[in-house]
Amino acid sequence: MVLLIMFPVFLMFRSSVIPVAARLAGWESYSLVYARGDDSITMDPALAQDEESCKVISNIYEGLVRFKAGTTEVEPCLAESWQVSSDNRVWTFFLRKNIKFHDGTPFNAEAVRFSLERQILPQATDSLTYAAFTFGMVDQIKVVDPYTVRFFLKYPYAPFLNNLAMPVSAPIVSPASATALGEDFWEKPVGTGPFRFISWDKGKRITLKANSDYWAKPPEYSTLIFNVIKNSRLRSLLLKFGLADIIDGITPADARFLEQKGCQVLRSPGLDLNYLGFFNDKEPFDNPTLRRAVSMAIDRKQLTAGLYHGASIEAGGPLPPGVLGYDPDTCPLPYDPVGTRELLDREGLAQGLKFTIITYTNQRPYNPVGGEKLAASIQADLAAVGITTEIKAYPWQQYKEALLKEEGNAFLYGWISDNGDPDNFLYTLLSSSQIQSGLNTARYHNKEVDLLLAKAQQSADPALREQLYREAVRMIIQDAPWVYLNHSLRLSAVSPKVEGFVQHIAGYPYLNMVKKTVK
Repeated sequence: MVLLIMFPVFLMFRSSVIPVAARLAGWESYSLVYARGDDSITMDPALAQDEESCKVISNIYEGLVRFKAGTTEVEPCLAESWQVSSDNRVWTFFLRKNIKFHDGTPFNAEAVRFSLERQILPQATDSLTYAAFTFGMVDQIKVVDPYTVRFFLKYPYAPFLNNLAMPVSAPIVSPASATALGEDFWEKPVGTGPFRFISWDKGKRITLKANSDYWAKPPEYSTLIFNVIKNSRLRSLLLKFGLADIIDGITPADARFLEQKGCQVLRSPGLDLNYLGFFNDKEPFDNPTLRRAVSMAIDRKQLTAGLYHGASIEAGGPLPPGVLGYDPDTCPLPYDPVGTRELLDREGLAQGLKFTIITYTNQRPYNPVGGEKLAASIQADLAAVGITTEIKAYPWQQYKEALLKEEGNAFLYGWISDNGDPDNFLYTLLSSSQIQSGLNTARYHNKEVDLLLAKAQQSADPALREQLYREAVRMIIQDAPWVYLNHSLRLSAVSPKVEGFVQHIAGYPYLNMVKKTVK
C-alpha cells in the first residue's frame, strides 16, 4: 500500500510535472514554504492554545517583549524598555514610536490596553483559554501617555515578563480591526509583525506577505506559505525535491534520510516533561524510601533508546534544558536495580512490592508511543526487581478524572510549559499550594521547597531565582515525588538554500530572520 501511494509521487518528482505542480501549489522562488503536519485553529492570539496556531501568530503579531530566537530569554519587542518597582508589583513599559498595524492604524499605549483588557474580567469569556494564566495577576492597566503603559499586579510575580512574551494572549492586536471584524477576527488577523495576512485555505494553506512597513528589518522574501502535509515522509520528500524550504514534526528515520541528502536537521528538547508520578499522600508512596526504590528500578536510558528510538531526551530532573534553573550537573536518582532491592529489604519488602499504575490510552507530545506502551515498559523494569504492578488505562478525559480521584498508587503524566519559566514547572506542579487545584497531582508537600519556590516567584533578580530553583530541584530529586523520564525531541529540517532558521524551543519560529538563496 505504501508503495502504491508513493509511486505517483516518485513519478511526479522524476518528470516535468514539478514546475507546474509548484506553481499551482504556490511554490515560487520568491516564497518561503513551511510544511507542517496540521493546520492552525485560530489566528486570534486571545483564542489560541495550540502550537500550529502559534506558528502563524508569532509571524503576524508581536508583543511588548518576545523570546530571543531559540531560547526562553526575554528581549524587547514593541516595548523598547521597562521598569519594575521595588516591590515587584508595578511594571512600566516604554513603547516604540511610529509603528503601524497592518491596517494602517497606529500602535500606541491605548492599543496595548485594548488588546489586553479584552481578556480581563469582566470582558473575558470562557473561550479565552490562556487569559487567566497570562493576566490573572493583573489588577489594573493604566495608560500613562501615548507611549507608556503601566501594569499594577495584585502580588509580586516574576514570571509576568515571560507571560508577556508568549504567542498566546500577549500579542497586541489592532483595536480598529478587532472591533470592526468582531467574531470574524480569528480568521482575518491584523497585527504589527513582519508579515501581513493574505489568505487561509482551511486545512491546506495559509499565505502571508512581507510587511514592507515593518519597524525592524523586513523579510528578504515576499511571501510566506504555511502548507499542511500530514505525512512526515512526504514532507521530507517535498523538502528534498525543493517544493518546501522548512519542515517540522518529522520522525527520526526521516531526519536521518534528509541528512543523507544534504539537508540540515535541527534537534532541540521540548519545553515539556514526561514522568511517572506517585500519590505522595497514600500508601505505599507516602514513604519516600519506596518512591526512591521504584525510581532506581526504571531504566530511563533504555526507554529513550528502545521505546522512543531516539525521539526523546532523557530527563535529568523536573526542568528541561534551556529553562532558568536547569543544571546539567544535577543528576536524578540513578538506574540501580541492586540498590532498589536493598531499599525494599530495608523496608521489610523482600518479597516484593505491589501497586497499581494508571495511565492514558492516547499519545502525547512528550510520549509519542502512548500511555499503555510506556506503562508496559516500566512494568517490565519493575518486574525484574520483584515489583508487581497492575496497569489501568483510560481515555484522556476519563484519565484526568481518575487522577483527581487518586485511583491507583502511581500515574503516568506530563507537562508542556506555557511560558518557559521554571515557575511554570516547579511552583505550578509541586508547590503544596497547588494541591487543592489539582495541578500538584502527586500531592507532594515539602515546606522548605514551598518557601524556595515562593521566594523565586516574587524575585525579579534572575541570578537569585536561578540559585533558588537549583536548590529546590536538588531537594525535589531526593524526595522523589516523580520519576523524571524524558523530554520530547523537536526535529525540523531546512533546505540547503535556507539560512538563519532557528528552531524555537517552544515550537514557533520567527521566519522573518530566514534568508533563502534563489538559484
